[in-house]
Amino acid sequence: MLARSVRASGALLLRGSVQASGRAARRASSGLPRNTVVLFVPQQEAWVVERMGRFHRILEPGLNILIPVLDRIRYVQSLKEIVINVPEQSAVTLDNVTLQIDGVLYLRIMDPYKASYGVEDPEYAVTQLAQTTMRSELGKLSLDKVFRERESLNANIVDAINQAADCWGIRCLRYEIKDIHVPPRVKESMQMQVEAERRKRATVLESEGTRESAINVAEGKKQAQILASEAEKAEQINQAAGEASAVLAKAKAKAEAIRILAAALTQHNGDAAASLTVAEQYVSAFSKLAKDSNTILLPSNPGDVTSMVAQAMGVYGALTKAPVPGAQDSVSSRSSRDVQSTDASLDEELDRVKLS
Repeated sequence: MLARSVRASGALLLRGSVQASGRAARRASSGLPRNTVVLFVPQQEAWVVERMGRFHRILEPGLNILIPVLDRIRYVQSLKEIVINVPEQSAVTLDNVTLQIDGVLYLRIMDPYKASYGVEDPEYAVTQLAQTTMRSELGKLSLDKVFRERESLNANIVDAINQAADCWGIRCLRYEIKDIHVPPRVKESMQMQVEAERRKRATVLESEGTRESAINVAEGKKQAQILASEAEKAEQINQAAGEASAVLAKAKAKAEAIRILAAALTQHNGDAAASLTVAEQYVSAFSKLAKDSNTILLPSNPGDVTSMVAQAMGVYGALTKAPVPGAQDSVSSRSSRDVQSTDASLDEELDRVKLS
């Protein structure tokens, strides 16, 4: 039983291999040009010729002559760039996310001999190699890096295909990923992540704007206080300078007035003018009595303006004139009498205040 089953499985495998080789032979022989002795090979094509079943040579573009019956055109290879659609396939990323991905492969046959005898079907072999390489490279990346590093992913796939297809005489020029399909749940989570990231950036930008606004407001207040203090300082300096100028002007005016008054007093009838001024000041001062306070001190004869003017002029004369011999005693006796009368009047005023 066991031997019979082994022979049956071997026969099935042999039949499958024969059928596959038959399909390959029919695929290779279909559409091949016939040997008409004189052949014209098109540009960018390579015709592989076998003589009596063995490789003979590769026909170059242009005129070629073959021996009938002995020579046979076995393979026709196109030297143009070939575009192959890589079917959609599933791949698992590093973070265990299943993706559906497809791509486009661009390749060119560099060695027609290797492409004819190195592999049975070059396009099918390169397509399978691209799919397996794609799954391998995607398994090294997480889902986020798959979208960010598509260029590096394409470059890695091209390098891997070129290393494996070098013995086939095929060179992969580039590989482009067309579509990447993500599962619906993963897509929803990615959308939520994007929205959260946007909200985060909006919050950060808003906080930065608030901080910048607060800094600007504080800086404005600081500058305002500095300017206000500088303005106040300038105002005080100007006020002090104005007051000093006013005091100086008043002093100069007063000095000039004293100088003019002194000059006037030295002239004729200066004493009379001085007496008139003293009398006016006395009357003005007497009119202001008892306005600020009800306690006042009055001389014994407040109504006698003449005596008061005489006393003032006597004091003035004593200060301005030099003492005259013989008259000193009279002046001193008069001054003593005036002082005694003034003291008596002051005592009377004090008694009157106490009684009141």
